[in-house]
Order: sequence, then structure tokens, then C-alpha cells
Amino acid sequence: MGTPRESRAEQAAEVVDRLEREYPDSTISLRYSNRLELLIAVILSAQCTDERVNAETEHLFETYDGPEDYANAPQEELAEDLNSITYYNSKAEYIRESCRMIVEEHDGEVPDTMDELTDLPGVGRKTANVVLQHGHDVVEGIVVDTHVRRLSRRLGLTEEEYPERIEADLVEVVPEDYWQQFTHLCIDHGRAVCTARNPDCSDCVLADVCPSEKGDGEVDLASGEPW
Repeated sequence: MGTPRESRAEQAAEVVDRLEREYPDSTISLRYSNRLELLIAVILSAQCTDERVNAETEHLFETYDGPEDYANAPQEELAEDLNSITYYNSKAEYIRESCRMIVEEHDGEVPDTMDELTDLPGVGRKTANVVLQHGHDVVEGIVVDTHVRRLSRRLGLTEEEYPERIEADLVEVVPEDYWQQFTHLCIDHGRAVCTARNPDCSDCVLADVCPSEKGDGEVDLASGEPW
């Protein structure tokens, strides 16, 4: 069993330091060329792999240009163009309505504030944080996706269940200069080692500082959380 750091802040700093050495090129994996494409890609990425989203948007971004194109597209047509994405009907509606609001209320530009972004259909704090960080170079918080949720709980950085509460805990302990990078490091490590089921604790650079580490690598398979 790993030994926790003296405090969550010290634990967070150690986690960031080790993961940064392990994944020096960690960054966002979604492909986009402008803020609108980023917004759409992140909306599509909910409960869907980045690889699948990138495969779908390669064609999508060639078919549709500005927000007017999406706003004016028939619902059935746009949904058909997204039919390999999870919940494609709902996501098509979110994209159409968000783009309509961008055209009518934001002069065709993707908003640059948390409040304005989260007013868009299908855009929660997680999506807004990604767009702010990578589209506007504004870092207001930490993106909490499934990997960040899983790792931060296993590593003892939070005991919260819900993303917004997890984010509130993390911004208190993760060095502010690493708020953006923390997410990418967790994603890379969550994919490679600290998977939801059968994490490879024996080959984990965090094993000796992880309170959830077990010699046999066992984790509660029902929830993907530590025992």
C-alpha cells in the first residue's frame, strides 16, 4: 500500500512532477484549427473517444464552415453526418442551437467567458474549460473528465463524486501553473496505466505515493474506484 503525502497539496505537486517526467509531450488529442471546431469537437467528445471524434470531424469540418452552416443545417442531415458518434441526435441539436446562439448573440464568435460558454446548449463547465484553455488561452479551472475523476480520487486528492466539486478540490491543491496540464497528464496516465479496470499498479510511477495502490493491482471493478 502506498503512503500518502503529508498533505494533498504536496501529493498533487509530487503527482504532477512525476507524470510530467513520464509524459513530457502530453497535450490535447482532439484535432481542430479554430475555436468553433474546438467547441464542436469537445461537445462531440462527451462519452466518446477522441479517436472516434477525430475520425468524424475530419469530414465534418470539410463539409461545414462557419457557425451559420451548422445553425442552418437540417437536424436530420447534421445528425446523419455524426452517426458514428455516441448520442449523435442530441449532439447534433446541441451544435445547431449553440451555433445559432453564436451567430445571433455573439456576432459569430465563440464566447470567451465561462458564463457565456455554459449558456450554450450542451456546454457544461468541462467543455467550457477546454474551450477557454485551448481556444482563448484563458485558464480558469481544471477540466475534470473521467480520467481526472478516477485518478484524483484514487490518489487521494479528493473524495468528491461530482466533477464541479472535484474541480473545486483540485484547484486548491494543484499548482495553478499546472491547472491545464494536469488534465492531459491524468488522461495519458489513465489511458496507459491507471485504467478503470485492472490498472497496472506494478508499472505505475505513482505506486509508492498512491493510497489506492495494491500489490495485485486490484481496484473495485464495479465503480473503477479504489477499494
